Amino acid sequence: GVEVGPQPQGVVRADTLDKMRKIVKHGLDFVQLFNEGREFPPCTIEVFKIMEKVDYPRNKNDEIIAIIHPKLQDQDWQPLNNGDPLFLTLDGEVIAYKGDCTVYPAFINEAAYYEKKQAFVKTVKMKLTAKHIRSSAF
Repeated sequence: GVEVGPQPQGVVRADTLDKMRKIVKHGLDFVQLFNEGREFPPCTIEVFKIMEKVDYPRNKNDEIIAIIHPKLQDQDWQPLNNGDPLFLTLDGEVIAYKGDCTVYPAFINEAAYYEKKQAFVKTVKMKLTAKHIRSSAF
């Protein structure tokens, strides 16, 4: 599967559709070249591994009491360091990130995740290395 976004539910965006088409085309091109016997050299790519989901701050009645801080909004995949603002309470108090390492938040303030009690997910940046590959048919 391919998920390209973000975009609101029920909205079709031309730029997002174009990105999806390009990704699918690259995937199909890879399959064709692999099936034709092309050898692909080893490579290393950077990825983000989801570590945990983070909920909105809530009161004892399970009601959300803070919103995503403006400095965090629209900052998916950007570094978040200890002390950086996360949430802003309805009375103006800033709730900062308290962590011992840099994380990379994603799916920040996505409408589809409110019901799942998820303000964002914390990810860590990693590198994956793949060995060379070639179809065994050749």
